[in-house]
Amino acid sequence: MKAVVLGGGGLTGQTSVRDLATGGVFDSVVVADVDPNLAKAAAKAAGPRATATTLDVRDKAATVKLLKGADVVVNAVQYGFNLTVMEATLEAHVPYLDFGGLFHMTRKQLLMDEKFRKAGLLAIPGLGQVPGISNVIAFQACEDLDKVESMMIRDGWRDLTVGGPELNFTWSPSTFLDEMVLSAQVFEKGSYKEYPPMSGAEEWDFAPPVGKTRVYRTLHSEPATLPESLRSKGISHCEWKEGGPGIDVLRTMALLGLASEETIDVKGQKVVPKEFTLNLVKQRKLLGYPEGIKINDWEILDIEIKGAKGGQSLVRHALARFPPRPDWHLSATEYGVGATGAVGAEMIVQGKVPGAGVLPPERCIPPAPFRAALAKRGIDTTITPPEGPLPSRKF
Repeated sequence: MKAVVLGGGGLTGQTSVRDLATGGVFDSVVVADVDPNLAKAAAKAAGPRATATTLDVRDKAATVKLLKGADVVVNAVQYGFNLTVMEATLEAHVPYLDFGGLFHMTRKQLLMDEKFRKAGLLAIPGLGQVPGISNVIAFQACEDLDKVESMMIRDGWRDLTVGGPELNFTWSPSTFLDEMVLSAQVFEKGSYKEYPPMSGAEEWDFAPPVGKTRVYRTLHSEPATLPESLRSKGISHCEWKEGGPGIDVLRTMALLGLASEETIDVKGQKVVPKEFTLNLVKQRKLLGYPEGIKINDWEILDIEIKGAKGGQSLVRHALARFPPRPDWHLSATEYGVGATGAVGAEMIVQGKVPGAGVLPPERCIPPAPFRAALAKRGIDTTITPPEGPLPSRKF
């Protein structure tokens, strides 16, 4: 079995590479990245089954050539290239998954459904930590309900690392900055309503070790697909909120214009603020944690579902607890996203994810084996109170 991880040298891609190369399912894992040094480092850390190559996914011919013959592709590049990569995977005829499209890209990806169905090929947008795990457990928690009234998806994090940096990024800073400037999309009574980014602040008491955390509305992919997937349940409200250390700094950066893609003049030089910011982050080595630091950060997902069953109103929570992976020097986010992508890739090649087309995770991932595989990786998911045994879908 052969897997290709595009963007495999990045924060989350390197995790997928290492998981896939040490999991026993794949004989070969190709680490493809535009930065050859990052690709080589990720391949070296993953062991002898991983090999590195340099690739710019904007070169479609080169991407198709690399992908041909692979059994699955994990797309860990910046989400703005998702459609480009999907076109290449379609031509190479390789099953596909990525880590999310930040709502608008996800909806564009879903429009490629007919092309993939005609090719008999599966593509799963947003099969990472959040979105991904969030979609699967949210949908499972609703299956036995007669009605779903609302779904509040909250995500919080806390860093208990001793001697860690005051500011660092464990997820794409480009995506994070987009979340700080783009309007949040909230599903309300059958349609979407825009809210300002970082609006709707509330204190939410997450499970330990995160605890009470202020969360805000931001743009995210779950509301792009879950309302449609739960349409038969009559869902009328779905929104996403997140918060934790560093999010206020990101918002300040956005307010200063450092996330802008509009060119400005600086002493006669044309500068794109966002490009400047991203390059500065890399030069200051703010991606991930410094070597020698024992990482101890945690992330908790808490999905609050209000609905009814047998004429009785109820509130149910779907929860996920994301640990760090200090022995691999990975934060909770890096590990959660990349490991989930690896689980998805394994399930695809093992024939556990049937169907063709562009399908969001909640529409194609069997929850039982998925959650079992996550548990083996230390990622716990629970649905409480279950109100009796949850149904098991047949795939």
